[in-house]
Amino acid sequence: MSCLTFEKRMIRIGLLLFTLQVILAGCAMPRVIIYDDPLTYEEHLKLGMAYEKDREFENAIREYKTAARRLPIAYFYLGNVYFQKNELDQAEKYYKKAIRKETHNADAHNNLAWLYYVKEENLDKAENLALRAMALDPSKRDVYMDTLDKVRELKERNN
Repeated sequence: MSCLTFEKRMIRIGLLLFTLQVILAGCAMPRVIIYDDPLTYEEHLKLGMAYEKDREFENAIREYKTAARRLPIAYFYLGNVYFQKNELDQAEKYYKKAIRKETHNADAHNNLAWLYYVKEENLDKAENLALRAMALDPSKRDVYMDTLDKVRELKERNN
């Protein structure tokens, strides 16, 4: 009878050792874990531009939001994508954020002015934004002047 108990103990010990080996082997198996994003924030911005060009707006938004963690210019691009999607409230939000983060961004001022023109609201503010864009970047005066002219025409029609 004691032999049988000894055999049962040996089987149990063998099963325990086998289980332990399986557990330890599982711990030694290689795992692929990526802790850091392999892309730089600049690369996310460029990838967003490529997606935007191909009209893959949701992918562009995702990339621009990632880039915006370190690159304030990405807020301007987010505004542009939302403008293209005709989600004007979102576009306005991101243009304003771009201006807050980069007060010297003439294009953000101009695009927010154009957005107000399209919405036919805040036309006094739109006029000031277009004027500010011209002051910030005189090299694009013609582009910004076009926005300013359109805003002023609309203001005259509404008066």
